[in-house]
Amino acid sequence: MSDSTTDDAKYVLEEQVGFLLRKANQRHRLIFSTEVDNEIAPAQFSVLAKLHEIGAVSQNQLGRLIALDSATVKGVVERLLAAGYVRRERSPDDARLRIIQLTDEGSATIERLLPVADRITGLTLAPLSERDAETLVRLLSTISL
Repeated sequence: MSDSTTDDAKYVLEEQVGFLLRKANQRHRLIFSTEVDNEIAPAQFSVLAKLHEIGAVSQNQLGRLIALDSATVKGVVERLLAAGYVRRERSPDDARLRIIQLTDEGSATIERLLPVADRITGLTLAPLSERDAETLVRLLSTISL
């Protein structure tokens, strides 16, 4: 049986993956908010970027694609609707589904922000070598399944 005092002494918060991921995310969010001047939130950007990438999609499918639960994606979409970036319509094939698509303003906004997003990624990864940045992205993709 292990000695819990010894085990507790080995636990260093600053070496834990969850702590480090949270700190890295805080850094990234600060860079994001600075670069987009708080124009939109990261989750709103994700919605616009995914709609720009794939086109109109149901609200439920959109949430799954960007890893947001249904309640969260609903709130994000509501804010984007209010801002005039997206529109929501009933699916012609299934009246239960709400289809979300970009408006002209939403398209123009995401097209303007995509180069900013590339800069944000570069700034977030700036402390790393190119090889380490590629490794980090690959590893994060692996554990994000």
